[in-house]
Amino acid sequence: MLDHQIEKIALFMLEQQGLLSSRLQKLREWHDALQDEPDISQISKLREAYRSVGQDLLKLLLFIDMNAIGIRKILKKFDKRFGYRFTNYYVKTRADHPYSQLQQVFKHVGLGAVVGAISRNLHELQYNEGSYLSIYDHPVVPLQDPVVDSIKNAVDRLTNSTNFLNFMAQHALIMQDEDLLIPQDEQADQEEGRYHFMSLMLNLGNTFLYMVNTYIIVPTADDYSMSLGAAATVCGVVIGAMAVAQLFSSVYFSAWSNKSYFKPLIFSSIVLFFGNLLYALAYDFNSLALLLIGRLFCGFGSARAVNRRYISDCVPLKIRMQASAGFVSASALGMACGPALAGLLQTDFKIKSLTFNQDTLPGWVMAVAWLLYLVWLAISFREPVREPEEIHTSQESNSADQDGSMEKGLKKPLLLASEETEHDEEDDGDGSEESSEDSRKPANSIVAAYKLLTPSVKVQLLIYFMLKYAMEILLSESSVVTTYYFGWSMSSVSIFLFCLGLTVLPVNLVVGSYISNMFEDRQILLASEIMVCVGILLSFHVVIPYTVPQYVISGFIMFVSAEVLEGVNLSLLSRVMSSRLSRGTYNGGLLSTEAGTIARVIADGTITLAGFLGQSMLLNVTLLPSLIICVGSIVATCFTYNSLY
Repeated sequence: MLDHQIEKIALFMLEQQGLLSSRLQKLREWHDALQDEPDISQISKLREAYRSVGQDLLKLLLFIDMNAIGIRKILKKFDKRFGYRFTNYYVKTRADHPYSQLQQVFKHVGLGAVVGAISRNLHELQYNEGSYLSIYDHPVVPLQDPVVDSIKNAVDRLTNSTNFLNFMAQHALIMQDEDLLIPQDEQADQEEGRYHFMSLMLNLGNTFLYMVNTYIIVPTADDYSMSLGAAATVCGVVIGAMAVAQLFSSVYFSAWSNKSYFKPLIFSSIVLFFGNLLYALAYDFNSLALLLIGRLFCGFGSARAVNRRYISDCVPLKIRMQASAGFVSASALGMACGPALAGLLQTDFKIKSLTFNQDTLPGWVMAVAWLLYLVWLAISFREPVREPEEIHTSQESNSADQDGSMEKGLKKPLLLASEETEHDEEDDGDGSEESSEDSRKPANSIVAAYKLLTPSVKVQLLIYFMLKYAMEILLSESSVVTTYYFGWSMSSVSIFLFCLGLTVLPVNLVVGSYISNMFEDRQILLASEIMVCVGILLSFHVVIPYTVPQYVISGFIMFVSAEVLEGVNLSLLSRVMSSRLSRGTYNGGLLSTEAGTIARVIADGTITLAGFLGQSMLLNVTLLPSLIICVGSIVATCFTYNSLY
């Protein structure tokens, strides 16, 4: 029966391709006639006719995508009911056959020629009137046409192409709406009103500065704590205070971004300015409380939810992937520059009653940086144009009416019966498709968002929690551990952390461009978890004297593996998370941010609590929870292996 249904899909695709090809052939004849007798009005009509064919091609691509999803769900149901990996047998025997109809569906054979014909002719009509050159002569110059952009995005989604930019964009977990069928002129007008290059740069600047602000104090936090009369391990509380505040700031910034982007960024900059000011003044006031309040203020200024939301909502689809990759790159660069900048601030002087030394200078430098950023923001940021909710709802309704007949036609033949059991399919742990009337509505509370998480998504959030916990333990206690065991100076700690931060982009480049093309994401996921576990095990101080090579090598294994794991995990998460979590206050980005932030809070608290047992016990006591959580995530991954892809 499944073979028969796939045959019907393949034949329907061929039939539709033939109709599109026939229309393109007639348009070509019209095009040739206009070359002999040019007529501006006729050229404009011809261009719209090509765009109309492009819209129908887009609908056909969506038809293929819907049926590919249906095939995957049906095979998954077979696996579950039989307790046997039927999918492997079916795909191997059908896809490798010389007369494969399954390949027709999953590889969308033949559509490339149709896409090429539409792109080439639109390019000629738009740019090369009277010229014999085509897109093949200028392959580096893309055609700026909304229809072609939408077709390209639909094809990319079908092929699930993997490259560095795509991998980095998914690393950011910036959820995207499936808005491929929005009228192209309307979509272009919306993007024109929303997008502003300098505003995007300011958004990425906020991301960079916040990450610098987070990690600039790590090399000196223990020394600062001791200078105020506290134990060195109180550095865990000092570093973690920022994460505690971020738990709350992520929610209200996410809600605020529903109404504005400019005001939250202004508020963030002001709060961070005062937070760093208090952090720097705590030394002269000899007040640990003031130090912690300053760090809490910095956490309350975390606008990462706004940064993600701005890219998701205001950046045009055709450059959204680059912007998302820029978000990850800005974060990685800030993570590396923070400790490096701390290593450069090796001075000690006073101006009147204010002290400037290695402990206070990170606060003073960041306060000045946020002040300058605030001025730049006030001058250059442009608030995106927002449409009233009523208009948006009306447009959705009209669009649904116009495309109603098309939707009925597209859902034949395979998904006809599949829709009846959609709810049953969702219970299997795959939350990537929803068919209810409310499937487009965003979650309205954290509880509602949690209910939308399938078991596989929960496992991936557990993995995210684990890797953030392990990374925070490694980074936050580095100055205490290296000073106790090796007598490292603050400069040595800064160099070590700087080198760790520099690995982020090269590792993502290798994984995104090469490894992800050689192995499945779930295989890389499991291998990365195991390597994180290996790094944790090698970090323990057991019997032999603890050496610098052991600490550095195990630290790099743990950190690099965690970076690979984070990218692959968020890549998978962005694909299987419910579409209802791509919008609203309680979105997928917020959930992942909260999971990572909670992990950091617990890790920093663990460092401080372990300090009561003495610095000799600190390393092993803090690594033990990391090991337990890591082993637990590996076990959970193995149990949900079939649901993770």
